[in-house]
Amino acid sequence: MANGLTVKQQRFVDFYIETGNATGAARKAGYKKPNPQGSENLAKPSIKAAIDARLKEIEDARVADAREVMIFLTSALRGELKEEVVVVEGEGEGVSSARTLQKQIGAHDRLDAAKQLAKRYGLDGDGELLKLQKEKLKAEVNEMKTAPSDALHINFTFDRRPKDGH
Repeated sequence: MANGLTVKQQRFVDFYIETGNATGAARKAGYKKPNPQGSENLAKPSIKAAIDARLKEIEDARVADAREVMIFLTSALRGELKEEVVVVEGEGEGVSSARTLQKQIGAHDRLDAAKQLAKRYGLDGDGELLKLQKEKLKAEVNEMKTAPSDALHINFTFDRRPKDGH
């Protein structure tokens, strides 16, 4: 076994992930005494590690990573994504029929994708503000480094009153 588990232990891992039930997984894996063996298996570090590794594989396969999100947003921005819409058409004499069509996503959705991409690249207003704030803080830190040591006094004031003064 590449992961150090027996065939029966590997089957236990598979069935445990499928059902979430240690006794049932032990029974399906072929253990003669599934009640204690299921709990005992969960306490074994090698089996616990195998379960955790498998769950991580499943999660990684199901959850989009940053690259996948960026590709999706770029496709949306470029109008490459299609959505299904239902169209109802009159056929005359009070009869209508519905059919589905594929259409390019709307301008609002494309603009939203552009904003999301801009935010991730730091191109939006908030990103620019953040860059300016970082530059200001760096300048203040550099100023503090060059100031004489006796000139370094920092005062903080906390005011919990609302801005309107009440």
